[in-house]
Amino acid sequence: MKQYPSMSQQELTDEERLIRLAQVDPKNFNEIYDRHFDQIFNFVYRRTDDEDLAADLTSQTFLKALQNIRRFEWKGIPVSAWLYRIASNEINKYFRATNKNIIFSLEEPLIHKIIEDSQEDWAEDKVPLLIDYLSRLTTDEITVLELRFFEEKNFKDIAFILEISESGAKMRAYRAIDKLKEYFNINTKKS
Repeated sequence: MKQYPSMSQQELTDEERLIRLAQVDPKNFNEIYDRHFDQIFNFVYRRTDDEDLAADLTSQTFLKALQNIRRFEWKGIPVSAWLYRIASNEINKYFRATNKNIIFSLEEPLIHKIIEDSQEDWAEDKVPLLIDYLSRLTTDEITVLELRFFEEKNFKDIAFILEISESGAKMRAYRAIDKLKEYFNINTKKS
């Protein structure tokens, strides 16, 4: 088994074991559910900004995962990436069916985390600007940034979740970051 950068060998072995157990007997799926429910729910909630809808779509995500666990092929990709892919598809399906636009709900603590983790000097007054600039990005750009920075996924996971190449995931992320920098530079020059 090859080493996966975001997970230790032990985590990979444990995760593969959980998948195999769930494939043999679906009753064993509950450990996968317990491990990943909160992160999938939060991901869906940020896209819907509706707790009841997020709960419904998260339930649908896990139901589909349970129904398809026997077809899951272990390829060194964490099961969480597979769950994010299903959740992302469920979100997109919901918004297509209702003709509504996908929402990106940004909690202020997450913005502060980005600011603290960045190498840049951030003034507190730039937070509203960041929120405004994020709202100008496309859904694809926001999704890549969300997966990269809020969900802390690596590019291999992001590529799997979005069903694009790893280089495509990197390109989307860097373009989105470049757009944000450009928005800030334009704003700085006007001041």
